[in-house]
Amino acid sequence: MAEQFLMTQKGYDEAKEKLIYLQTVKRQEIVERIAEARSHGDLSENAEYDAARNEQAANELEITELDYKLKNAVIIEDNGDTSFVHIGSKVRVYDAELDEEEVYEITGSTEANAIENKISNESPVGAALLKHKVGDTVKINAPDGEYKLLIKEIF
Repeated sequence: MAEQFLMTQKGYDEAKEKLIYLQTVKRQEIVERIAEARSHGDLSENAEYDAARNEQAANELEITELDYKLKNAVIIEDNGDTSFVHIGSKVRVYDAELDEEEVYEITGSTEANAIENKISNESPVGAALLKHKVGDTVKINAPDGEYKLLIKEIF
């Protein structure tokens, strides 16, 4: 049985859009760069050609991986339930040690994005928060040690 990838509908739609972009627009741009680099003559010492070929390989790998994830996606419906943390929840937490509040959105692994505070349900923080309620203090077993977060709000 193939590995399953948990995704929200929004995450699935964004991944599908990115796949189409990679397969059409980006793939064509790379082909054009390769053709341009070839027109410069000797390919054995053509850094522009080598860079374009490397980018092509990376793009094709990303297409393959994204296609596999989409084919094996399990869409998690947002049921609007804010009584406990689940995939799709946004959670306001408080770290007493650092005296900081943070808001995280719990997503499937394919949607995780640290810059946007979207954390995977498989990450130490995401996994620890799942199924907990407002007022719960959750112990996080992170690679750099343990710490605790207080769940202040689920929305």
